[in-house]
Amino acid sequence: MFKTIEGVADCEIRSVIRFLDARNVLPSGIHHQICQVYGDNAMSDDMVRKWVRMFNEGRENLHDEARSGRPSLVNDDLVRKVNERVRDVSQFLICLCTFLTFQGLYSMTLSVVANIAGVRIL
Repeated sequence: MFKTIEGVADCEIRSVIRFLDARNVLPSGIHHQICQVYGDNAMSDDMVRKWVRMFNEGRENLHDEARSGRPSLVNDDLVRKVNERVRDVSQFLICLCTFLTFQGLYSMTLSVVANIAGVRIL
């Protein structure tokens, strides 16, 4: 029985495909071996066949090619601003919780003292 490797990068699986393809292992055999080591959900049989075909057509790059599309809106400045806001809100909530806890303890203490003194608090 093989040990299963979790959290693998796509390029690692692709390098295994390229290696086994160079050793003349059939795509179904490559898929079977990948599933044994990386788990059943590592890559589908169709994707293994696609990568074997691309390597046989001369592809050498193991990494995804850049795709066109909508540019990312996330940048370092936005991340910094979000982190600042989260920190501000968390500090506010901590202060609010501390205040409410103090108020609750103050009210409980006042009630206990009033009961001992026999005074009714509205």
